[in-house]
Amino acid sequence: MEKEITISNNLNEITVLANFIEEVGEELSLSVETTMNINLALEEAVANIIMYAYPPQEQHAILLKVTATEKQLIFLLTDKGASFDPTQVEDVDITLPIEERPIGGLGIFLIRSIMNEISYQRIDNENRLIMKKDI
Repeated sequence: MEKEITISNNLNEITVLANFIEEVGEELSLSVETTMNINLALEEAVANIIMYAYPPQEQHAILLKVTATEKQLIFLLTDKGASFDPTQVEDVDITLPIEERPIGGLGIFLIRSIMNEISYQRIDNENRLIMKKDI
């Protein structure tokens, strides 16, 4: 199975993304928990693109392709925003008290904890974030 969706870099589009992931989950008969976790990880990744990849007020497209194999879901998130490799971000130290933690980084931590594999490429001025989830 292959499906894709294109959304704009607007936080209101997170709802459209969530509906798309729910459709994928139903189509593949995924558990509610698995679908919710995938949705959470993708919301974090897309929200980061929306908030940080482009100058404010500019309209741009974000493409999500989902490929399902027998044992794995592969999510390819593509945007033409500022180059950013989330695989190079150090893990947040969640053992520190909240007051001592730097702001940010929890979304990437969450994505890493939900997905089984994450990779990044910058090709032809495009960010390509590949996230794999075993099913």
